[in-house]
Order: sequence, then structure tokens, then C-alpha cells
Amino acid sequence: MNTIYEKLVDMYAGEELAEDLNAELEELAATNPTLKSDMTSLRATVSQLQNSDDGAYTEETHARILMKIYARAGEMQQGAPEPIYLQYQLPMSG
Repeated sequence: MNTIYEKLVDMYAGEELAEDLNAELEELAATNPTLKSDMTSLRATVSQLQNSDDGAYTEETHARILMKIYARAGEMQQGAPEPIYLQYQLPMSG
């Protein structure tokens, strides 16, 4: 059963839905046990992650992730390439 409501479960879990859509989704979940289970477990997971102090994403976390990617030989570009004005310009001679 692939409905629009099942696609809204992630927004429901993050409490990002409007009240009327939130109520409509909860009403549908009352008749669909799979949807209700997904909604309940995802909302609990999001709540735990938001209230957790252990999982803060810091600069150090970002650096560790990049180092793991580089160690596995993955190439990632950070932003735009180096601007041309930072390159040494050779004089033109005729």
C-alpha cells in the first residue's frame, strides 16, 4: 500500500505537518496497523535523537567522516575550485 500518507510519515515523525493533515494521518493510522507502527516508532526515534546530547554533529565529527571517506579512496570536492586569481600568472612575451 503506497499512498501519499505513507510518504508523509517522516514529516509526521518530525512534527512538521499542519494540524489538519496530522489529524488526518492519525485517523488513517487507526485502521492501518502497519502505518500506525511506522508512525509510532519513527516519532519515538526522532524524539530520542532530538533530546540526545551524545549525538551532536560538530566540526570534529565532520572531519572524522571526511577522513573515513578519504581513507576509502573517495574523492569529495569541498566547495568551488580554487579561483584563477590565486594562480601565478606568467608574463606574456612575444
